[in-house]
Amino acid sequence: MFQGFGHRTLAAIAVAALASIAVSLIAWDVPAALVTLVGGIAAALLAAGAGDERADTTGAVAEIGPARAPDIAEVIEAIVEPVMIVAEGRVTHANGAARALLGGHIVGEDVRLAIRHPAAAERLAGPVDGLPQGPIDLVGLGTLDQRWEMHVGRAAGGQRIVQLIDQTGNYAAERMRVDFVANASHELRTPLASILGYIETLDDDNAGADKAVRKRFLKIMFDESRRMQRLVEDLISLSRIEAEKYRLPDSAVDLGALIGEVRAELLDSKGSEIVADIAAEVPPVAGDRAQLSQMLHNLIGNAIKYGRPGAPVTVRLWRDQTGMVRISVTDEGDGIAPEHIPRLTERFYRVDAGRSRAAGGTGLGLAIVKHIVERHRGRLDIASTVGKGTTVTVLLPAHGSTVIKR
Repeated sequence: MFQGFGHRTLAAIAVAALASIAVSLIAWDVPAALVTLVGGIAAALLAAGAGDERADTTGAVAEIGPARAPDIAEVIEAIVEPVMIVAEGRVTHANGAARALLGGHIVGEDVRLAIRHPAAAERLAGPVDGLPQGPIDLVGLGTLDQRWEMHVGRAAGGQRIVQLIDQTGNYAAERMRVDFVANASHELRTPLASILGYIETLDDDNAGADKAVRKRFLKIMFDESRRMQRLVEDLISLSRIEAEKYRLPDSAVDLGALIGEVRAELLDSKGSEIVADIAAEVPPVAGDRAQLSQMLHNLIGNAIKYGRPGAPVTVRLWRDQTGMVRISVTDEGDGIAPEHIPRLTERFYRVDAGRSRAAGGTGLGLAIVKHIVERHRGRLDIASTVGKGTTVTVLLPAHGSTVIKR
């Protein structure tokens, strides 16, 4: 009858039976004794069931067992940067990034042959106990212009963990900063030297006494001062645009009306023919009106400067099949050779430096345009054919679903 129950359960039932007999003898109350007996047996059976459940649960956990720990190859394979494990001077493990950079043959190879660099070889061949701290800069791994930072750490059993971190982008940014400062200094120093030279000349009694010479020198000084002013204004403008690059503008701007305003201003000041071809229904764009006006001034102004004298500049505005708003500015100039096009938006980059300065350019116009377009989450395309001219196209996202009818 009690087969399948444990010893503790049977003992509990026996105690319940003795308790019921005691109640019967003391109180001569048979119903109370029966209640005591039934209650005790029920409690014992419930306790036994709970114990069985715990046993079943414990058994289930025991069947699953602890999760398998990942091995070293799996761990380093999940790391994006190149990582190697080195033991006794040889590469024992290398993740996919390391094999892609240094070659699939490096596993099992002497680490000094895997990373062929004098500074790396000295660090990797030295004793583990005397391993110095700090990274080592490596140049030439992968491609000639790539820069890497090598970190070496200690591991169990005298092993070493070698990690390579790509610093090419940081070096490129630093080089751009240094070049920018050098170019800005040069662009400011040139007109300043000219102004100082003419001031010294005018200070001479003979030159200062000649009214015609004085007038000519003063005009040159004025022109050079204006050149410096334009450069400083463009530098400030570029700095301001870069500071705001993560703040997405959201005002609705009617580009058709804005093109009309810029066209009228440049017609008055330049006297060139500017043809505006604006589609009938173009939605406004989400933008900063002042910056978009500056963008149009730079694009149309460049087309006038570098187009052939008397040739028209064409400005088109339309909405393409993707829903983006497109602006294109086309000149009929000499065009630009293909090798120059990728660098046109670099600061102070000029295809023809002499012609650019003579036309009053600062070398920052297209750099400013690029940053304005990036802030508006748009795209800038430049296409040119030597001898025929250049077309600069800007794509900007539309503002909502509003359409302006003309």
